Order: sequence, then C-alpha cells, then structure tokens
Amino acid sequence: MVDLLVYIAAGIAALAFILALYRFMRGPVAVDRVVAFDVLTIISLTGIVLIAVLERRAIYLDVALVYALLSFLGVIVVAKYLEGGTK
Repeated sequence: MVDLLVYIAAGIAALAFILALYRFMRGPVAVDRVVAFDVLTIISLTGIVLIAVLERRAIYLDVALVYALLSFLGVIVVAKYLEGGTK
C-alpha cells in the first residue's frame, strides 16, 4: 500500500516538475526563472526522498539534505545578484 502511494506521489511530482520546467523556460523575467528553479530543486528533493522511501535507504536523506542546503545558498546568491550586487 505504501508503495502505491509513493508511486502516486511520484506521478504528481513529475507533473509538477514539467509545469515548473515550462515556467523556467518561458519565464518572462529573470525573477520568474529563479523562482521556477527553486521549485524545480524542491521537486527534485521530493524525488530523492521518494526514492529513499522506496529503497529503504537513509543515506539518500542525507544527500537530499545537502542538496537542499546548496540549493538554498544558490538561490540566495542569484537573488543577491538580481538585486544589484552586494551592499
């Protein structure tokens, strides 16, 4: 039963990934692309966690945590750049 729910969640995450990728490609301004990139990384994190649940391996959760921290830092750097640099 849990496997079925994980597969359903993976399908929903795949649909969300496609929609966010569309916004990333078609974003009219850079801010839209940054937000879409952040959403894509969150959906990727969801995929990693779903794989960890399916495989029953906790090491993937550590990978997801590191990926989340790097993604957060990346978005902060890009937001600072779009804001106008350092102050």
